[in-house]
Amino acid sequence: MLFRICSFKKKKSVMVGMKGLYWQQNSSGEEATFVFLEKDNLPVTRDNYVKVKVKACALSRIDDKLLSEIKIKKEFLPVGREIAGVVLETGNKVTFFQPNDEVVGILPLDSEESGLCEVVLVHEHYLAHKPGKVSWLEAAGTIRDGLRAYTALHYLSYATAGKTVLVMDGASPFGTIAIQLAQHRGAKVISTIYSLEDKQYLERLTPSVGVKQPLVARIIDETNGTCDLTESCLEETGGLGVDIILDAGVRLYSKEIEVTSQQLLPHKHDIISLLSVGGHWVTMEENLQLDPPDSRCLFLKGATVSFLNDEVWNLSNMQQGKYLCILEDVMEKLSSGVFRPHLDDPVPLYEAKVSMEMVQKNEARKRQVIQL
Repeated sequence: MLFRICSFKKKKSVMVGMKGLYWQQNSSGEEATFVFLEKDNLPVTRDNYVKVKVKACALSRIDDKLLSEIKIKKEFLPVGREIAGVVLETGNKVTFFQPNDEVVGILPLDSEESGLCEVVLVHEHYLAHKPGKVSWLEAAGTIRDGLRAYTALHYLSYATAGKTVLVMDGASPFGTIAIQLAQHRGAKVISTIYSLEDKQYLERLTPSVGVKQPLVARIIDETNGTCDLTESCLEETGGLGVDIILDAGVRLYSKEIEVTSQQLLPHKHDIISLLSVGGHWVTMEENLQLDPPDSRCLFLKGATVSFLNDEVWNLSNMQQGKYLCILEDVMEKLSSGVFRPHLDDPVPLYEAKVSMEMVQKNEARKRQVIQL
């Protein structure tokens, strides 16, 4: 596959053919950079593949460590995997789609295509139908957070009526969707926030139908690190603890000062102390270490720890049917108003590089979506 680096002019749309944004990894130890590239060859629609004209593409952080561990080594990594667009052509074995269908999906980890290309070629098993009333921006901006929320609250745990769910950093794009899914299923939701803006956002978050009351039963302000998370949660649950905890990272050591996006992460002991009997802790901390006393406490509670990695759905075809059902259900809930994503203003294509740099550094508090 041949690439050539190209310039991008703001005054006219030059993103044609297969030109897109890529992450250039420098072997010399220099900081990686984002560049616009153009492939010399256009894709050919074949077998189960679908050619899609991209209308919107959401940006997510590239996990280069994960890519390295699964042996995906490239000088240029495609940027933008959550796409929404219109089907242009279908291969001779495609059964789910036809030309002019509106679709949404997540490109696989080993995709050669950047979602910021005008046209991409993708296997039909990575796509779902987009409801007509859902905008391109909402579809692309919700699909990954919806998948992650379903993975956490349906497969790694099970949020139902009568349960209490703690969503750490509830004003984040993922936290917002997780709160809405948990509340839709009848669970009581507690959330932490790290700024006045986050607090005001969650206070305004109400169901789209029914009684207009806040989705979050209690907001715990962690802005200054003075609020006792354990005490607040136990007070809210009558001392019984929280049934499901979705963290946004944890501190592993008591003397460790770890700040992520200006957040003081909770200690792992606090998380374990908060769990109810039979509770579920769903963590994003890939390097979690549990000492024997931690394991003993979890054993006495009959509690579980699960790791939230939504990429597993595309790393194996074993659960392909469930994966596609999740994508379809996320779109249905978006169409019905159950899901309302936390999106930033639409980003024009010529600003995609700047937006992706913010996303890669975890500096974006709202989901960044590029409008093509």
